[in-house]
Parts: sequence; structure tokens; C-alpha cells
Amino acid sequence: MNRHEAGARYEERAARELYARGYRILDRNFRCRLGEIDIIARHQGFLVFVEVKYRKDEKGGFPEEAVDRKKQESIRRTAEVYMHRHGYDWWARCRFDVVSVMGEEVRVIEDAFWAE
Repeated sequence: MNRHEAGARYEERAARELYARGYRILDRNFRCRLGEIDIIARHQGFLVFVEVKYRKDEKGGFPEEAVDRKKQESIRRTAEVYMHRHGYDWWARCRFDVVSVMGEEVRVIEDAFWAE
């Protein structure tokens, strides 16, 4: 399995977990010139932008540690483009979650970082 196929597999696992927790998936793999957002959903009145990260074990650190400031900024800017293209007002309630997949464990981290 190549990297792209593995990423799609873990994103599917993440989407199933989010759905089980009451998230309504709106879009997947939204791309623009500024970046990509893995999953976009509605949950508890929020528009949620979700980054999915996977590690097979903890040797490389925890998956969520890969969502550094640079990645967060890319996600924020891409979220702004998504909101503009889909008619959301700038004051819409949104949040940024991370789904961390390590081996068989799937963790959803709500409000993983702020919009600033």
C-alpha cells in the first residue's frame, strides 16, 4: 500500500469514528492553493475542520504532534477559503479538531487549536 492509499484508509477510519460520535460529514479532502483539509463536518452547532494524522507506533511521536504551527496556519487559511466558497459568514462558529490514529487507537481531539 502506498502513502496515498494508507492516508485514504486512515481518513476513512477517522470519518467512521466522527460519524459514530455524531459528526455530520460535509466534505472530504478539500483542496485549494493554500492547503488541504482532510474532513469538514458539522458537530454540536460548529463547522469543524478536521486534520487526520497517523503513526503506526510512538517511535515517531504522537500523531497530533505533527500538527505544528505551520500546519495549523495552512489549515486556518484553507478553512477561510472553504467558508468563503460555501457562503459561511466570517463569524460562523467553527473549530479545529485533530483525529489521531496510532495503531488501532483512534482519538478525537476537539478544539485542538484555535482560529486566532
